[in-house]
Amino acid sequence: MRVIAWLVEGTWPACVDAVRAHAPDGAEVVLLHVSGTEVPGLAHGAFAGLLGRGHPELDPGDRLEALGGRSAAELLDAAAGRLGLPCVREERSGRVEREVVAACAGADLLVLARDGDRSRLGPHSLGPAVRFAVDHAPCPVLLVWPEPAPPLGTIPPPPPHHP
Repeated sequence: MRVIAWLVEGTWPACVDAVRAHAPDGAEVVLLHVSGTEVPGLAHGAFAGLLGRGHPELDPGDRLEALGGRSAAELLDAAAGRLGLPCVREERSGRVEREVVAACAGADLLVLARDGDRSRLGPHSLGPAVRFAVDHAPCPVLLVWPEPAPPLGTIPPPPPHHP
């Protein structure tokens, strides 16, 4: 069995704990981190358009990419330590939601955490990238709360046109 744990800053411990609790013994565990290209891309564009066509060595986008890579490596190291089991660490970059789905090719389970409004139950507890992954993953999905789930009383009321 191949289990992919999508790790995001702030919610990754819950995903690692879910893998430890639910993945069968001997499962191949892949700790996945995906870095988006939006922020470094904006910095590259701003620098090229406004500041420094003649000095590419000063491009702040390069520094942002390097910082993102170090941050991802540190997060994967911390997650592997918390997992305490043999695992594969995978770093990707690109459109986050599409990279996560692509990483699930051949996987038996995707573990990911809610990343939206976690103060109440309901669809708003999923951000756009998580919603995309849940809707498009080619394998079963284990969706976890990064902290204890809100009480049942937080379910939004039904629409007014339903009894």
